[in-house]
Amino acid sequence: MQGVYPVLPRKHQDSQNRLARPLRSSAQRETWPSEPATQEAERAARAAWLHFIGGLTQQEVARRLDISTTRAHRYIARAQSEGRVRIFVDVEAPDCVAIERRLASAYGLSHCRVALEAPEAGPLPLRALGVLGADLLMHAVVSGEHAVIGLGHGRTLAASVAAMGRCRARETRIVSMLGGLTRSGATNPHDVVHAIAQKTGAEAYLMPVPLFVDAPEDKRILLAQSGLAGTMELIERASLVVVGIGDLDPAAPTSPASPDALEDLRRAGAVAEILGQFLDSDGQPLATPYDGRVMAPPLSALAGRTVVAIAGGERKAAALRAALKSGLLSGLIVDERTGRHLAAELAEPPPAAAG
Repeated sequence: MQGVYPVLPRKHQDSQNRLARPLRSSAQRETWPSEPATQEAERAARAAWLHFIGGLTQQEVARRLDISTTRAHRYIARAQSEGRVRIFVDVEAPDCVAIERRLASAYGLSHCRVALEAPEAGPLPLRALGVLGADLLMHAVVSGEHAVIGLGHGRTLAASVAAMGRCRARETRIVSMLGGLTRSGATNPHDVVHAIAQKTGAEAYLMPVPLFVDAPEDKRILLAQSGLAGTMELIERASLVVVGIGDLDPAAPTSPASPDALEDLRRAGAVAEILGQFLDSDGQPLATPYDGRVMAPPLSALAGRTVVAIAGGERKAAALRAALKSGLLSGLIVDERTGRHLAAELAEPPPAAAG
């Protein structure tokens, strides 16, 4: 395949140098870590291993590594923040299982997981959703069930990739489903795709254009370029697509324009966003001036694929409801509080007939 824009994990760079170098900007190009940086990473790994596997206290870790207790704490925290420590709690809460079954039955989902409620630092349940999202992504990459996996964008998807441990991909390729030059670096699809490539060794491909271009003619010109044609071909082949759900929050990285433009979309009936396109409260695609400018496949192109949304937070309940009504989703990962709210809205099932 010619003209695609890959973000290659380090192990592929030597064998594919001619491909990687001309397509990567200086900001994307990796460098080998310096010796001090390598030593710091080594100490962080040893500190985490001694603490979580060896069962040593932080004070004991400090004595073993001949460092201060404060530095031992920092090393352990660093290993956790870099996704090198994963803690598994193998439980099933009956209440959450009941919510999963009810949502799956009501909306025809083949996969539904409800994350138990946990303390969170912000309004979105990123920690809880990230754990289940990471589990989904790691299984998909390791199983090799999907030759191409497409990724959307959003804070919950970024949290899921951040929570992933290291694993080995089985001939799986990752492709960004939409333009990646968004306003928020933390949720930029380029950064998310690059992170999953580094953690899994999978080849990952980008769409190096804005989420929304200035005019439909600009979109036609860009799609005619050989590089984007190759990326679009991979997008068409993605059998698993993992997306976030937007709620027209002006602070969200998917916001297409100014607050006034978002207010116009709300007045037109938009309540949810998927891949830069909008749904009304009944889950119907809403025609907007942005449809001809969004650098993503149309929502109709998702038909026949496994499409899993990772989203949550009570303020997103209306957006999630619309996404579920749309019939686009075959899977959902949601937090307990929001899942309970969505399930409570459903009509009670009729009582079973007497024998």
